[in-house]
Amino acid sequence: MKISALTVYQVDLPLKEGRYSWSNGNYVEVFDSTVVEIETDNGLKGYAECCPLGSAYLPSFARGVRAGLEELAPHLIGRDPLNIGEINRVMDAALRGHPYAKAPVDIACWDLLGKATGQPVYTLLGGAVQDDVVLYRAISQEDPDAMARKIEGYAAEGYTKFQLKVGGDADADIERIRATRAVLRPADLLIADANTGWTKQEAARVVGAVSDLDVYIEQPCVTYEESLSIRRRTALPFVLDEVIDSVNTLVRALAEDAMDCINLKISKVGGLTKAKLMRDVCVAHGIPMTIEDTWGGDITTATIAHLARSTPADFTFSATDFNSYGTVEIAEGAPRRVNGRMTAPDRPGLGISPVFQALGEPVARYV
Repeated sequence: MKISALTVYQVDLPLKEGRYSWSNGNYVEVFDSTVVEIETDNGLKGYAECCPLGSAYLPSFARGVRAGLEELAPHLIGRDPLNIGEINRVMDAALRGHPYAKAPVDIACWDLLGKATGQPVYTLLGGAVQDDVVLYRAISQEDPDAMARKIEGYAAEGYTKFQLKVGGDADADIERIRATRAVLRPADLLIADANTGWTKQEAARVVGAVSDLDVYIEQPCVTYEESLSIRRRTALPFVLDEVIDSVNTLVRALAEDAMDCINLKISKVGGLTKAKLMRDVCVAHGIPMTIEDTWGGDITTATIAHLARSTPADFTFSATDFNSYGTVEIAEGAPRRVNGRMTAPDRPGLGISPVFQALGEPVARYV
């Protein structure tokens, strides 16, 4: 089997709530997602999606996905997509860095491998060890009362884990954390996610002010070193996200006891191949993970579900159903939330079929 063509689609994903806001005044109203189709000489096709969270969140941006694919495509045509290790080595040699641009190629190859062997991707990733996975809900940054009302609404839909977007004014963030914790049930989990938005002194103030609450602190500062400093000042459970972007950073953080959990974003690390490696390292070291991505629609949600379903429940802190945040369906057969949980399709590959009417005409095709 050889890659005969790569086709690229661009699709807008508006939000049901109208806007998603996080630290330092950043927000997105319509997400710019890229869908990739890898076509092979025997007629099989694999699909994947990559959707950066705007341009000010990580060193990634939507047009960068498509520019990276333009660079990579000439090196991929004629290659065996089922030799996924070689595909990754070819991409890493052809384009230094930019893992998010490589991620959809890697994921589409896993989709092809599943279709070629008649197995769902979760089987290829180690086998199903959960029937379904628990989800968290991200609560966009607003005033404390509005965020508390949203948490009450989502709790009624079955969610039990909530990621509160903070990382703004320290005093307002302290109010946000207290107001939302007050409306939660004792067993519900609250994560105060600063998305790198606090300075070290602001983070120190906040963790001190909420030390009496049952709350996780996530990614308080922009650098690993600043975040580690805050980790050493608080007894609250600690999550790292943005700074855990490779196996190397994960190994360092494990050696320095830098966190209790991580957020494992599939496209941030380059796709399922590298995410699986990092997942397995975390399991070996007893570190739970929120398995997710930067953003996306139905295809991203399916990818997350396959990796999460093949991860032991004890180490799946939560996962994300991004397709429930948006208004556009781009694939049939994608996971759907039921009582705050979702599962991966049992069909071969990712188990989804793109809705080409929603994707529109391709923006690029490489042969």
